Amino acid sequence: MNKQVIYLFLFAYLHFIGNTFSQESAVTDQNNQVTELFLTTDPLPVKLSYSNKILRKETNDSTYIDSEMDYMSSDESWKTLEVKIRARGNYRRKNCYFPPVKMKIKKSTTIGTVFEGNKKLKLVLPCVMQKDYNDKVLKEYMAYKLYELVSPYHFNTRLLDIDFTDQKGQKVKNYSIIGFFIEDIDRVKDRCNGKQIKRSIHPMEQEDLNSVRNDFFQYMIGNTDYSSAYRHNEKLLFVDGDIIPVPYDFDMSGLVDASYAVVSQVQGEELSITDVTQRLYRGFKRNEAVYQQVRTEFLNNKAKMVTMINSLESDFGDPGEFIKARNFIYDFFDILSNDNTFRKNITNVARTK
Repeated sequence: MNKQVIYLFLFAYLHFIGNTFSQESAVTDQNNQVTELFLTTDPLPVKLSYSNKILRKETNDSTYIDSEMDYMSSDESWKTLEVKIRARGNYRRKNCYFPPVKMKIKKSTTIGTVFEGNKKLKLVLPCVMQKDYNDKVLKEYMAYKLYELVSPYHFNTRLLDIDFTDQKGQKVKNYSIIGFFIEDIDRVKDRCNGKQIKRSIHPMEQEDLNSVRNDFFQYMIGNTDYSSAYRHNEKLLFVDGDIIPVPYDFDMSGLVDASYAVVSQVQGEELSITDVTQRLYRGFKRNEAVYQQVRTEFLNNKAKMVTMINSLESDFGDPGEFIKARNFIYDFFDILSNDNTFRKNITNVARTK
């Protein structure tokens, strides 16, 4: 290869990297738009009281019920917010003891509170009543925090210590559970100076770098229950002329390994794996340079990811669940760090259609 070709290659590569960094710096500059609720990882104590039965039966995508949420303020006193809630999700709404919640809060009531700037929130709760139900929530929360280290285009989350009272007529039942808030997509798009796209777009028409980051991440957590093409557990943003996928809902992943998790069949497609703890790369063929850049990013971020994972160790009720989750991520990095396993499990099996 002569010097002229080498220089042209280096110029193109540096131009590519420069554009990437400038794009992400623009997003980083928007961090001042992160609301107070999501500026800390400290669990927020909250109290909720409503009927799970009524929530399931009397709410839908447009129908909410009135409720209240108590939360501990910075001076450690309890404050109350009026909220509207509804059950959300597909599988979990029908099958979970604690259906996940969509919450709306009046803007006027949040002024001067930790919730200011958040008119809508998703609330993730444990699903089935089993010994390790809080640990499963922690592992899904872990997935969200990992993606924060992967892409600037992500949902912010806040861990919660919840005192929940299930109203059953004249009887009530109290639970101490772990949950977390997920910010609304409107907050994400405003922070990224983008617009939400509400139509199907093929992944090959989406921005290469962030699309591959998303696919590597989904492979890392062992998740096939997503489709950026059909916007299944993915939102699409239009940012600076690019279409960017933003993933959510990771309870069907191998990292979480929920008792109810099954290998997803998005659009009826049958996959070659039979258990969610088996990894299968679902990304599409891209330029080799993009694969290698994202691979390097993940490897360089390994220490930060492990630090984040370890920071949650004391929150787990079952040490074995934590160790299993951490080892699952370690296995991904073993694949990524070896050229042969990287090609075998990712680049050689990338989709063409």
